[in-house]
Parts: sequence; C-alpha cells; structure tokens
Amino acid sequence: MQITKNKVAAIHYTLRDNAGTVIDTSDGREPLYYIHGIGNLIPGMEEGLEGKKKGDKLELKISPDKGYGHKDPSMVQEVPKSAFGDQPVRAGMKFSTGQGGVVTVTEVGQDSVTVDANHELAGVELNFDVEVIDVREASSEELAHGHVHGEGGHHH
Repeated sequence: MQITKNKVAAIHYTLRDNAGTVIDTSDGREPLYYIHGIGNLIPGMEEGLEGKKKGDKLELKISPDKGYGHKDPSMVQEVPKSAFGDQPVRAGMKFSTGQGGVVTVTEVGQDSVTVDANHELAGVELNFDVEVIDVREASSEELAHGHVHGEGGHHH
C-alpha cells in the first residue's frame, strides 16, 4: 500500500540542520503516525512521502518555502522589560503570548526585551532521514477528527 491522501502512515525520522546537528528525532520513541494529505505535516514532508510504501527509506531536503517559512522581521519586537513582571528574563527563554503563540527572547537590554515570534525553524533548510514503518487505511472517525486514533494516535 502506498502513502496517498487520507492514508495513515507511520514513520521514523531524524531531522538535522545543514550543519548536521540533530534538531528532532523519533529514535527511541514510537514512530510518528499521521494522516497523509490533510496538512498534518509540513508541505515538503508530505510531498516527499507521497507514493512511498512500508520499508522505504529516504532523505528529504526541505527548503523554508516547503517547511516553516522564512523569518518575518515584523515578528521580532522590542517590549518593555516591565511586561515580564518580576521574573528573571534571559535570552533563549520562551513565553506563551496568550493568543496561542510562543515568543523566544533573543536579547535582554536594560529596560527592554527583544522577542521573536517566528517559528524556531523558520528560514532553516530541513534535512530529514525517514523510514516508512507502516501504511494503512484511515478510519472514517480518524478522517472526521483529522488525526490518528488507536496505536500511535490520540484516543487510547
């Protein structure tokens, strides 16, 4: 069975940047289960997996256009340090925006803090090593909910 729209695929993956640094991996964990073709994965990953079958191993190099997009300078802002109250603030810390987003502190000045709301992988070329572990039909319930149930899914 091939990976096509609305099929459930299980994959093991390792993601590296261009320097070869591992950013994320499923190694040592359960495979990632997803429904193909409905936007559960970044576009470049779905395109690369289309038509693949159980046992296939592949390398995907994904540009920011097909990944997490390019860095948007308008999403970098300087905010008053007082906005963080009394808590200590350091570069690299992440804060929830309250609108469901996350900002990363990039710089801490005397009276202000620079935060970046871009995805941390925006502007990064992504290098995936992928192995297809399984491909199966999605149930009507999984398709209705937009995610995998049972093994590798949300509802146990």
